[in-house]
Amino acid sequence: MAEITLKKIFSDTGVRSAVNDIMTSINSPMSVLDADEEYLLGADKNGSALRFPIALSGCVIGWVTGTEEARPVAALIDHLARREQERKSLAAETLDRYKEISLLYNFVDKIALCLNLNEVAKLVIEETRKNIRSSSASVMLLNQRTRNLEILAASGRESSPKMTLKPGVGIGIAGTVFFSGKAEIVNNVASDPRYIKGANRVGSMMCAPLKTRDRVIGVINVSSEEPVGYTAGNLKLLHMLTAQSALVIENAVFHENKLKEERIKSNLERYVAPQIVKAIMDSKENIVFSPTKRNITVLFSDIRNFTTTCEQQPPEKIVEHLNEYFTHMVDVIFTHGGTLNKFVGDMIVAFFGAPGKTDQNEKRAIESAIGMQKRIKTIPAVWIQNNFHTGIGINSGEVVIGNIGSPHHMDYTAIGDEVNTGSRLQSMAKGGQILVSRSVYEATKDLFQFKEIGSVQVKGKNRSVEVFEVLY
Repeated sequence: MAEITLKKIFSDTGVRSAVNDIMTSINSPMSVLDADEEYLLGADKNGSALRFPIALSGCVIGWVTGTEEARPVAALIDHLARREQERKSLAAETLDRYKEISLLYNFVDKIALCLNLNEVAKLVIEETRKNIRSSSASVMLLNQRTRNLEILAASGRESSPKMTLKPGVGIGIAGTVFFSGKAEIVNNVASDPRYIKGANRVGSMMCAPLKTRDRVIGVINVSSEEPVGYTAGNLKLLHMLTAQSALVIENAVFHENKLKEERIKSNLERYVAPQIVKAIMDSKENIVFSPTKRNITVLFSDIRNFTTTCEQQPPEKIVEHLNEYFTHMVDVIFTHGGTLNKFVGDMIVAFFGAPGKTDQNEKRAIESAIGMQKRIKTIPAVWIQNNFHTGIGINSGEVVIGNIGSPHHMDYTAIGDEVNTGSRLQSMAKGGQILVSRSVYEATKDLFQFKEIGSVQVKGKNRSVEVFEVLY
């Protein structure tokens, strides 16, 4: 705010004329002098025994000299000076408010539609440095996994490597502000015991929390290499910026997490039925993929005489047909809540009951097998209809299932005798046949029609296996 002087007050001809008329009517020698003893009004140039000060905020800005009759004139000028001070103060406050509103409007307009987290952070720093004197600034967010405050974006000479701080009392100025949720000005950083020295010299700094409705998600730091004496006004401006930034940053974090979730979901759905993916994504508990025993149903499907069939077409055409065939088969498996385990050449392996638990696994597997056999007859490629004849084997029981392999490569798969039996049943099945074990038959005998094949000795097993054919 511009300094108020008597000379400026008396530059108003109306004020000067009014005071002069009052002094003349009193009919007593008096004069008005400014703080530099320069005469502004009156004729008492020889001085007087009495001097009445005119003061603003404890500072004398002039005098009225004369006899006792000069006292009310001094009081009047004093009043006029205070009124001028109030007027200028109100004007300055109005201008400041306008600047604040204009700043916020422009700032919000820039970042409101931005959903990229790094771009939001850079805009926040850019706007902060534009309005607050600083040599560097940074946005720090809480890493939910490590519980560290980590630099998301910075301007100026950034530390290398990036600084991370544990939020809490006494663990850095930023950590303290994050923990307390209260902004701070530190104009003598070197003397603050909380300061953690980094690669950059810091003389003065301000730190404000990024607060959303119910929590603190990070902090914004503004610093200067030289002591600048940050004020409450500077902190107020920083607080305004952080208040707007926090909500936008929170939205950007949410958007980024949503994109990651969609990528994970998209990748999962290439292997796991959509309803199982939804169960995994919606689960509030950890889905554990470490090897564990579980009762599941396993389905094996294989194209009969595939090697011979391949001789009829060039390799690239066979791959094209296989991809179309697999697309239809996996769609059927997923429709019935199955999990695609793997493709082995032209063979498909699917689970029912893992990784997410489902009920009636045997029923789902048989419905899937019937659907696969029927779907082949409806695939648009007539060559596939005429040449892809699949045999399907289904077994159920307790297996070890989970991530199995080396630290460099893991497969989610099932191991156990029941898996081997399912594979053997598939190798026995003719094109168009669905063969199941006794365990699958017992669980579904009231739901489907079966033909008993009898006990069969299968490779790798000492005891024979009771085999049933699903009629559809």
